[in-house]
Amino acid sequence: MARSTARTGGPDQEDDVAERLLGSAAALSYDPAVEVDWDTPLDKDLHGQSPEWNSLYGTAYWQEMTEEQRKELTRQESASVASTGIWFEMILQQMMLRDIYLMDHTDPRFQWALTEIADECRHSIMFARGSQRLGAPPYRPRRTVLELGRLIKTVGFGEAAYAGILVAEEVLDVMQRDWMRDERVVPFVRTINNIHVVEESRHMRFARDETRRRLARASRARRHFQALVVAVAAYFIITSLVNPEVYERAGLDPGRARREAAANEHYRSRLRASCAGLMQFLSDVGMLTRPALFFYRRAHLL
Repeated sequence: MARSTARTGGPDQEDDVAERLLGSAAALSYDPAVEVDWDTPLDKDLHGQSPEWNSLYGTAYWQEMTEEQRKELTRQESASVASTGIWFEMILQQMMLRDIYLMDHTDPRFQWALTEIADECRHSIMFARGSQRLGAPPYRPRRTVLELGRLIKTVGFGEAAYAGILVAEEVLDVMQRDWMRDERVVPFVRTINNIHVVEESRHMRFARDETRRRLARASRARRHFQALVVAVAAYFIITSLVNPEVYERAGLDPGRARREAAANEHYRSRLRASCAGLMQFLSDVGMLTRPALFFYRRAHLL
């Protein structure tokens, strides 16, 4: 992709955004290998997430569970969310690398994109180690979703990569801000969430800028196609956050747990509230098309 001179807001303004983000990353970035306390034994008297974010919170089953089961389930769900994050971050990294493949290497946006990819690599390692510390297996989406992920990273391009960052990170940002402040959550998970929130705030700023810029000159057909790609990706991300295996590992009846979680309006309302700003942004840039709305509603994001 050659460096364009027809940018919304002008090249100097866009370069300035990337340069500011590069400066911010230089001043405030973390090394999870050092910042996270990986050595202190897991305190099983604490949760792995704020209980209010658990998929069963507010259900009849939650009321019947012992405190030990509740805490174990929050630890398993926290690990499941992290594992889903690893899966989708790997997709986004490939899309971004493909997007900047032919970009001018002196462009601050090229250098920021590589900085962001480096951040995502550290985040994925951090999430992997955190999941292991929580006593969880390597949760993965079901096989059909994994294969659809291959398709999405192949057909998605340009603004799909950056809008995809937003749909993946906006929900995580809200839930992780709650977890990192919650003293009921194990300390190393709180630290992981703090690191992710701080560094992803820069990623989301750049993603919003790039999405607006790309769509400003996109045809109607391209915008509608990309809107559908992003909405499908959002649906599979959100519906993959909680792997059904977490219920069995917490000693629950998996069938009953899945049924109650699927009907849990408390959890759905949390999801909707967490992405209200995202939905407004997508509406503003013309990505809430009728087919896209179908998938956002199915994922309970609207």
